Amino acid sequence: QVQLVESGGGLVQPGGSLRLSCAASGSIFSIYSMGWYLQAPGKQRELVAIITSGGSTNYGESVKGRFTIGGDNAKNMVYLQMNSLKPEDTAVYYCNAIQVSSTTPRMDYWGQGTQVTVSS
Repeated sequence: QVQLVESGGGLVQPGGSLRLSCAASGSIFSIYSMGWYLQAPGKQRELVAIITSGGSTNYGESVKGRFTIGGDNAKNMVYLQMNSLKPEDTAVYYCNAIQVSSTTPRMDYWGQGTQVTVSS
């Protein structure tokens, strides 16, 4: 089992910045990627950004150029720097980890979520 704990959410004005952090613990082996997803009220969960163990990144279209994902393998952490925030970025942000190996099936783990509210 992998446990994920997010931190860093809160209330910010439009145009402002926030930095989310996610700490992974437990059976941390064969982690293929870690990332962030958001879920706004009444909507499906959607990709924000992911980073693989090799350092490759992928971003959702709505955040490209504004958000940056980074990882620290030594600390088992992933970060999301969010700049130029917009009201439509308001959502619960979830940390995700994908664990897979040649001998184990893919497992997805999720954090409890952290609220980000962008409002004046």
